[in-house]
Amino acid sequence: MAGDLPRANLQPLTLHVPEPRFRPGDAVDFVDIDVPPAGSAPRPDTADRPDSFAPLAYTLIRVLDDDGQAVGPWNPRLSPDALRKMLRSMALVRAFDERMFRAQRQGKTSFYMKCTGEEAIAVAAAQALDYEDMCFPSYRQQGLLIARGWSLVDMMNQIYSNKGDRLQGKQLPIMYSVKEAGFFSISGNLTTQYPQAVGWAMASAAKGDTRIAATWCGEGSTAEGDFHSACTFASVYRAPVIFNVVNNQWAISSFSGFAGAESTTFAARAIGYGIAGLRVDGNDALAVYAATAWAAERARTNQGPTLIEHFTYRAEGHSTSDDPGQYRSAGEPNAWPLGDPIKRLRDHLIAIGEWDEERHAAQDLELAEMVKAAQKEAEKNGILGHGLHQPLDSLFDGVFEEMPWHLREQQAQMIAEETASGRPWALK
Repeated sequence: MAGDLPRANLQPLTLHVPEPRFRPGDAVDFVDIDVPPAGSAPRPDTADRPDSFAPLAYTLIRVLDDDGQAVGPWNPRLSPDALRKMLRSMALVRAFDERMFRAQRQGKTSFYMKCTGEEAIAVAAAQALDYEDMCFPSYRQQGLLIARGWSLVDMMNQIYSNKGDRLQGKQLPIMYSVKEAGFFSISGNLTTQYPQAVGWAMASAAKGDTRIAATWCGEGSTAEGDFHSACTFASVYRAPVIFNVVNNQWAISSFSGFAGAESTTFAARAIGYGIAGLRVDGNDALAVYAATAWAAERARTNQGPTLIEHFTYRAEGHSTSDDPGQYRSAGEPNAWPLGDPIKRLRDHLIAIGEWDEERHAAQDLELAEMVKAAQKEAEKNGILGHGLHQPLDSLFDGVFEEMPWHLREQQAQMIAEETASGRPWALK
């Protein structure tokens, strides 16, 4: 057909396929990343209209400078004790990750996800939020539970899917659910937590409550429909919710360009919805704390939602099932211009005379021993590699408040088959 032929007087169309700058074996230079001076971003009043501070979606809110000092209007001016608490929680998250990663490699569990290099994002947020606020995390915010003082043994029981697992082995390891700590059940489906958080926040507002919601997702998940549905509802109803987008540069094996990073920032997505948008140095614990506290005040005073992009870097693999050496340069983690969040907070405390290398080394040793002791306690309840730890017929529990007829029928069929097979799986 004539319509299928290109017209000679027009340039042919081309399709742009995003390509990361560095692949395995490449030398790394992040010179194209604009890192503004710490303290240079203005801090608007929490009652200001979102369109009055749109530039904050394109810069980086930073507090810690290159000399380890806290500077600028976003400096939250935390006490030394609060800073040490934050540092300790971040170091504990890293110690926990290291031991659970080794546990997976030893065959004690099937799967684990570390948050190395991203510890500040969850820990600082947890410290800035009220304990009663509801968190709707993704799968790399274990720092929320740890910063809220939750039991490491309980978390490990879930990772091992053992007889102490409060979820009875029904969730993938690391997909915790702790209502008592305001930690909503993690879902393996991307960004389902966004509309859930908005719905919870709307319900809180409708009831005249004072609690707000906060939720997290990776930058790749902003391409999901749930992200945009959540932003629409939050904008229309001014839901008291904080959207956190963790831009760690990589999904499982595709870089952030496939989610739109080449075109604009992820914080800029807020502008089209009339939502407050902030772009924050995600490796600066004080900046994360300050932005979260600002967004929380905005939510509590009925000013509506805030979207915070945490600009950071995933220092290790996506999970224990991933080998980042297959798709990115090995030099990237060390070349990342925003440094390591734990080191930066440690250096700040040392710079103001409230910490030293000796105490930090002693704390690392103490936390490693604490995690080791918790692991030994959890493993008394069994490990995933040693088979089933829950009664087999409990597989059908907890799906519905009252088990419907078709599940009762399936449960009876399973019990009959297991009994006839003579297999040793325990039944109630």
